[in-house]
Amino acid sequence: MADAIAWGAKVGADFKAKVLTISAGLGCDPSHLMSAMAFETGERFTADVRNKVSGATGLIQFMPVTAKALGTTTDAMAAMTAVDQLDYVAKYLKPYKGKMKTLSDVYMTILWPAAVGKPEAFVLFKQPTKAYQQNAGLDANRDGVITKAEAAAKVQAKLIRGMGFRG
Repeated sequence: MADAIAWGAKVGADFKAKVLTISAGLGCDPSHLMSAMAFETGERFTADVRNKVSGATGLIQFMPVTAKALGTTTDAMAAMTAVDQLDYVAKYLKPYKGKMKTLSDVYMTILWPAAVGKPEAFVLFKQPTKAYQQNAGLDANRDGVITKAEAAAKVQAKLIRGMGFRG
C-alpha cells in the first residue's frame, strides 16, 4: 500500500492512478488533492456535480468562465467521465506546479488562487462583500471574516475522514 491515498478506496483504480500521476507532476500530495475533490463533490467524485446557484461543475467545481478559459463548457464537463475530467483538473492546476505544499494551498487553487503561498491567517473574504456571503459557511467562528485556515478546515476534515478510505 505504498501508494495508498485518502479516498483511494472510494474511486476506481484508473481515477486513483491518474490522481497519483497528476499530483506527482504538480508536486502536491495526492491525498490533499483527493480531499479537496471530496469536499467539492460531496464525496461523490463525479464529473456532473453542479452548484445550482453558481453553475460551478465537476470535481473541483469549475466556474463557467473557468471552463471556457480551459477550452470547454461546464455542460461538456458534466457529460465527461470523472477520469476524463481529471485532464482539466491537471490543466487548471498546472500554473500552481510546485506551489501546493500544504493542504490549504491545494484548496486555495480552487477557492481563491491569490491566497496560494499566503499565511494561514490571510483574510480571504469579509462582510459585507458578496464573496463573503457566498462563502459564509466557511466562517467557523462567525466573526465576519474568513481566513485561509478557516476555509481549509472543512477540507482538512475531509482529509481526516478520507484516511479511513485509503486505498
